Formats: sequence, C-alpha cells, structure tokens
Amino acid sequence: MTRDWIRRPVRMVSLGAGCAGMVLAAVVVALTPSASAAELVVQAEAYSAQSGGVVEATVDTGGGSDVGYLSRGDWLRYDGVDLGASGTMNISVRVASATGGPGTVELRTGSLTGPVLAQFTITATGGWQTWVTQTVSVTSHPAGAQSVYAVLANPGSGADFVNLNWLSFNAGGPASGWVNVDPVKWNAQLAAFRAMAMAPAPPNAVRVPEFNATCTYSHSLKDDPIVFPRLPGASHMHSFFGNRGANANSTVDSLRANVNTTCAPTPADLSAYWVPTLYERGTAVEPKGVVVYYGSRLADPSQTVPFPLGFEMIAGDARLQAPTPAGSVNQFYCVGGTTGGAIGRSADGNWPICSPGGTLMFQLVFPDCWDGTHLDSPDHKSHVAFTPNGTCPSAFPVAIPSVSFVLAYPTVGSADGFTLASGMASSMHGDFFNAWDNDAQGHRVKNCIVQSAKCNSAGQF
Repeated sequence: MTRDWIRRPVRMVSLGAGCAGMVLAAVVVALTPSASAAELVVQAEAYSAQSGGVVEATVDTGGGSDVGYLSRGDWLRYDGVDLGASGTMNISVRVASATGGPGTVELRTGSLTGPVLAQFTITATGGWQTWVTQTVSVTSHPAGAQSVYAVLANPGSGADFVNLNWLSFNAGGPASGWVNVDPVKWNAQLAAFRAMAMAPAPPNAVRVPEFNATCTYSHSLKDDPIVFPRLPGASHMHSFFGNRGANANSTVDSLRANVNTTCAPTPADLSAYWVPTLYERGTAVEPKGVVVYYGSRLADPSQTVPFPLGFEMIAGDARLQAPTPAGSVNQFYCVGGTTGGAIGRSADGNWPICSPGGTLMFQLVFPDCWDGTHLDSPDHKSHVAFTPNGTCPSAFPVAIPSVSFVLAYPTVGSADGFTLASGMASSMHGDFFNAWDNDAQGHRVKNCIVQSAKCNSAGQF
C-alpha cells in the first residue's frame, strides 16, 4: 500500500446520534476466550471523538478498518470502556508502522493528561498494513466504565508513525488463563480408557511406544486459537495442518464438528496443529508433509494415559531470537539429496542449505508430563513439563503421550537462507489443540504406547 506522505488535514470529529450515514459511537465487543477472564475488544474506528486520524480499510482478510495517519499530538477517545474490577490486566494494541517513529501510543483514562493506563513503544513492523499485536500487563487500573484516550507521542518528528486497528482489555491479566479440566468428564474418559481391552502385539512388532498422525499442509492464517482466541489476525502468519476449520474462533466443539482434516486417521483425529510460516525471500514455503508422533520418553511407558479432550499446549518460544549455528540444539537440518544432508549454511549461519533434491527438516518436541488439573495455562506451558529423568516430577504426575512434530519442507534454500514469520530460526514453535475422538486415542495409547509396540497412523502394528 502506498502511503500518501502529504498530511491530510483532519478536524476534530465528535460523533453522536445525530450523525447521518455512519455512526462510530464507541462499540465495545465483549469476548470470553478460553479462560475465566473477560476480554473487551475496541475497534480503533469506534471512537467517540478524535483528532488527527483517518479511517481506512485494512488490506488483510478480516481486518476491517483501521485509523491511520497518526502522529504526535493526535488522539482518539473511547467512552464507556468497562475495565471491570481493579486488578491485573493484559492490554493489547494491534498496530502497523512503516517507520517505527520513534513514537509511543499512550492509553490514558479520564482525559488527555489523565493517568497512564498502558504505554506501547512503536517500532517498524514492515509496512503500514503489516500488523503486529503488542501486549503489556498492568497490576492495577481504574474500575468500571472509563473514557480511555489513545494519545500519540512522537518526539522525533511530526510525521505519521503508526496505524491502529484495535485495542484489547483482558481483565484478569497474568493471573487468568488457567482452564480447569472437567473432573466428571475426565474421570469418565479415564475409566473408559482403563476398561479397554489391549490388543496384543504380534511377536514381530517393533518394540517402540509410538503411534502417529500423518498430515499435510492445510491453510495459513494470522491466527492463533490458543494464544489469541477470538482475535483473528492478531498473530504472525501460521501454517496449519490437521483440522481445516482451525482459526482464531476455534473451540473443541467446533473442531469436533468439522470432520474435514488433512491428517490420517480420519475422522479419529480432528486436532488442530500449527507452526509459524517459513519464508524464503518473502515467499512462503509450506511443509510437504508432517508426521505428528505420539510416543513416550518415560522409563515405564505403561503409565501413559490419553490427552483429555480440549487439551492445549505450546512447545518452543516465538520470542527467542538467538543465533543457531551448526550443532545447535533444536535446529533445522537436512536429509536426502545428492550428499544426504547440508552443503553449507546461510550467510548468517543460522540455516542449513540442503543439497539438491534434499529436504529441510525440523523436529519439535512437546512436554510429556501434566499437572492433571488444567487443560491450559496462562503461558500455555505452565500446566505441563518435560520428564527430567524418565519419570514425571511430583508437580506434574500424569504421564501424557510425548508429542513431536516432524516437519519436512521442500528445500529452496540459498545463501540468503530463510526466515520464519516469528523471526529467526530459534523462534520455531508449535501449537497442539487436542480434538481426538476419545475412544480412538485411548485404544492407540493402550495398544501402542502402554505395551511399547510401534503402530502406524491407522493404529495398526
């Protein structure tokens, strides 16, 4: 999108019921994501009054409108924003900037000079329509309905430095996000699992505790149903495999209701899986195949039980931006090709270059011990842990299948290497949203993992 660098004169606009054609009185959308916290999303264009901004359509699907051409001294006022009871809160803004300022977006309550509720430092995102979501946590805030002002500060110059798409107020903040398992449903699932008869493995079975789901690429979205539930476009680009209906609004019920999946077995596994999109010189490179392994790293795999329906977790760290030279842990690697592996490294040393005909690979391993209480946690990791020594630690006593994504990409590497939607190679991460049929998963855990017999995606020895 080409930016008009001539500043558009915009007078202060106060909108009310008497405005004809378009009414932008503050519209607040109440959401309840996956936890007990209440989330309010305020669209940027739904201001009660403003000075300096221009409403424009976003170019991304589902992005709606944004308020652009914002610079030093501009402001937007939103009336009737119910912040709930005072306490901890996560506050987010979805912004885009081709310049980065330097500048800040300050959220103040009561007036243009009122108390600062939150402050966001704006950096270049890659373009005026390249959107990112910034989040800060506050430990206290005014209670109840408030007038919230978005005040633009750009000390470097008076030039436009940011576009604003929406604001989000998540009452409960860091303390929210714990999702309890339903004990009645979980105990019933466990009882059914323990009552299942084991199918004896044949004498020639490979004695490895493992079954798998064999998947292909499904679709790409800037959505993350676990990290940003019900906030379409709030994340970086993700490549989804498995359930074709997976998006920001996905729930366990919607996943189970959609039987269209790119994973076998179908329709036993309707889970959603996703990773950040891989790019080479700005062009997306999607996996040509993914195998999701369910196994055990325990000394005694027979202690393993299935995942409860609706279980969620994340492996890896999207925020980790660190060099990954050859020999690093959790790095991309090459298989096959004319030399059977890599023929060099990218110019920055962080990516392997595969030999002609080869395949770029990554294996992402998830935790395999669970606290037995929560389907999810605020950081989507605190309810699970890796087994440290072949047994589950006391705080995470329930052994769950060890999930691994093994991703294969058609290699198009060059000296320029690759990038992920989340940044450097070190930021590789993945999400798992369990929507397996309970019986289908239970039989596989019982037959394949508990008795240490390698099974295929059909659950057969």
